Amino acid sequence: MKNSRYHVIGIMSGTSLDGIDLMYVTLSLQEGKWSFDMKQGQTVPYSDSWREKLKTAIALNKEELDGLDEQYTVYLAQVITRFIQEHALEAVDFVCSHGHTILHRPDLGYTVQIGNLPILADLIQHKVVCDFRVQDVILGGQGAPLVPIGDRLLFGDYEACLNLGGFANVSYENQLNYRIAYDICPVNVLLNEQAQRLGFLYDDNGKIAKQGQVILPLLEALNGLDYYTKTPPKSLGVEFVSSHIKPLLALYPHPAADYLATFVEHIAMQIAHGIQLPQGATVLVTGGGALNQYLMERIRYHAPSYQFEVPQSLLLNYKEALIFALLGVLRIRDEVNTLASVTGAQYDHSSGVIYDIFDPVW
Repeated sequence: MKNSRYHVIGIMSGTSLDGIDLMYVTLSLQEGKWSFDMKQGQTVPYSDSWREKLKTAIALNKEELDGLDEQYTVYLAQVITRFIQEHALEAVDFVCSHGHTILHRPDLGYTVQIGNLPILADLIQHKVVCDFRVQDVILGGQGAPLVPIGDRLLFGDYEACLNLGGFANVSYENQLNYRIAYDICPVNVLLNEQAQRLGFLYDDNGKIAKQGQVILPLLEALNGLDYYTKTPPKSLGVEFVSSHIKPLLALYPHPAADYLATFVEHIAMQIAHGIQLPQGATVLVTGGGALNQYLMERIRYHAPSYQFEVPQSLLLNYKEALIFALLGVLRIRDEVNTLASVTGAQYDHSSGVIYDIFDPVW
């Protein structure tokens, strides 16, 4: 008989390189409906050294990447163990970890998340569910987004869920009650890099962007990128930034503040264009970008017909970690946690690798 109550840790590391998000949560199933109680959340920021390693990992060869994978898995185990000890978490059924994405090219048949090695379970002495994306790519899907199943099961009262992390992605039910979700555009992966050029980890509330001048030719070029004309399913990775956006910046040399102003306008315009909902729809907005007041102002300006709701800080900051906890629970129950309508895979499936202590199982 399956359990109806789980005490788990969900872990997420996003492409914006802010740090590792950990959420200790209780997930309960009653009368066919899932609910959650977020107990303890923490973000462990990356050191300058780790941020640089992860930022440049895309250029590593296979041997070097394998070495980084092992290093990162050991580091992740240390972070998880410290989280459990500091918060005296005695009831942990298992740990659900996304890992950190280094390569994402579903069009070429692969996606790579490091930190998902079998040694993780042994190092933390807990069962682990991880590596959620690979199976979907094998089945012909994008391997992303994975969060929409959680949007459906936990946040169905909203017409849509918008996450502003390294990339913006949206999730909603279409008229046929299929969940639709896709990456809209880069967000913090662009904004944070420019802020870091000025010596800041991020642009606090968009204050720097607000002072900059929009570079109109660059804005037009960004909005004209082919990705924005594609229909879902579709997803983005850091490769898109390297191959499509950075070459454009080289054509328009400007101060970082102007780049920030232009990126904010680009993001807001693409979100307004990318969300296709009836007027008056309520949209739940989470992720680090939701804390950027100037960005939210511009999104509301370009999409005035929607109600954008930013929740309290625990849900705002840890929604993705929460949902990866749910993905792990669904995988343990051998229930669907990946939607073909979202990723484009051959069929809905239960994705992820289960590592028991000393016993890896697919």
